[in-house]
Amino acid sequence: MKIAIAQLNCIVGDLSGNVQKIRAAAASAKEKGASVLLTPELSLTGYPPEDLLLREDFYRSSEAALQQLASNVAGVILVVGLPRLIHRKHYNAAAVLRDGKVAGWYYKWRLPNYDVFDEERYFEPGGEPCVFEVDGVRLGINICEDVWFEGSATHAAKAGAQALLVLNASPYHLNKQAVRYDVVKARVRESGLPIVFVNLVGGQDELVFDGASFVVNADQKVVCQMAAFEEGMEIVEFDGKQFSPGMQEPALSLEASVYKALCLGVHDYVNKNGFPGVLLGLSGGIDSALTLAVAVDALGADRVHAVMMPSPYTAAMSIEDSRIMVQALGVRYSEIPIETVFAAFKTSLATEFAGRAEDTTEENLQARIRGTLLMALSNKFGAIVLTTGNKSEMAVGYSTLYGDMAGGFCVLKDIFKTLAYRLAQYRNGLSPVIPERIITRPPSAELRANQTDQDSLPPYEILDAIVEAFMEENRSPREVIAMGYRSEDVLRVTRLVKLNEYKRRQSPVGVRITERGFGKDWRYPITSKYLPET
Repeated sequence: MKIAIAQLNCIVGDLSGNVQKIRAAAASAKEKGASVLLTPELSLTGYPPEDLLLREDFYRSSEAALQQLASNVAGVILVVGLPRLIHRKHYNAAAVLRDGKVAGWYYKWRLPNYDVFDEERYFEPGGEPCVFEVDGVRLGINICEDVWFEGSATHAAKAGAQALLVLNASPYHLNKQAVRYDVVKARVRESGLPIVFVNLVGGQDELVFDGASFVVNADQKVVCQMAAFEEGMEIVEFDGKQFSPGMQEPALSLEASVYKALCLGVHDYVNKNGFPGVLLGLSGGIDSALTLAVAVDALGADRVHAVMMPSPYTAAMSIEDSRIMVQALGVRYSEIPIETVFAAFKTSLATEFAGRAEDTTEENLQARIRGTLLMALSNKFGAIVLTTGNKSEMAVGYSTLYGDMAGGFCVLKDIFKTLAYRLAQYRNGLSPVIPERIITRPPSAELRANQTDQDSLPPYEILDAIVEAFMEENRSPREVIAMGYRSEDVLRVTRLVKLNEYKRRQSPVGVRITERGFGKDWRYPITSKYLPET
């Protein structure tokens, strides 16, 4: 018996589009001789629908789309994910479509309610196994979180399943695939069943789903591994006991996987929301250079517009390196000096500021002028502004509201500065597009004379380690200091993280690539008097 694994990029709420995508996959599966087509979790509606799931009309529309799909698929049994409302209860469901009708239902047992997941807000847990027979073989169903814990796989085995089909919408973060392997192999040991793990692929707001679907036999060997970050279909054969070996895509390096996640996140955010292209401010620094490279790789050079906005403090090398990079990438490039606008602002404020020395106010004015110019171009031409800040800066507030934070999507929002350098080296290993001087020169905002980031921050390798321990691992300042970092550095950095929550709340969404980013999975109060133990 042949089972088709459809690794699909579905769009939340695009019921007709998702129906067409699944129909096309079913036709391809049938042509290739498959008896069963397995699709990802909530493939009919896209994942996660979030508060669309609080609307009863969304469930009615989903049910209508399911009936349309069922009536237009023949010759292959289809397992499709969708939300279902029945007897006043809401379920994360999988439907088995056979001969134009729904032949069975499975309701997700385990509802994740941590990190980026809020399924207890929307769904009731199921409790019954679903096993269906195809060509004399009995197949069970689980949905995503079900296989992360004991119980559901064993119930399918006790109900007679000879293999387990698992529908997933498992978002990417660093080293996630290794965790998935461990979890699935644990369920194989528990249940004795070989497992087919199909995963969603694509960007949805800040989440990126990496696909990377796979099959594990009862001996815990991975006998099929599909590509990451790409749509695709693979046919696997099952003899009632084990799956025959299929494709074996090699694992990606950490840098390659993160870079592909950024590209997919940008590509889908821009295209699924209908923007004609992107704009970004190019500064001659590492963050804007990396953002530009990602944008071009994600969208093509013809949809990217880079704008250099030099001020009196912009170094000549910054302009030179920016020109070299845009020429290498072939993007549209503009230079709009801001010196006269900056002077006009200072003139307008001269009376109010009389007797006060220049400080960060004037630095922020330059950033806000640049943000205003980029947003004006965005309004005029319809392109979305990509902001260029990174996680290190977001953590400690080294970014300007309505300045470099002005825009619609922050590509590097979850990328530490130290990782940005590694990604730049990785991208240059594919083809040299980022001038080496951008990578090797000391980082600077260039908002005052002779400025460098380390004037007021610890070196980035120390800053990033402190933020990771405090923010991602929930360690107290006392525990971080015990790791060997200077108390003055730890106390300064953790204080800045706390003080700048109000800025992060106003920042655009961006691609999540760690287990905890400043987005859906970071929910700290702006107003708080709590002081972590020191």
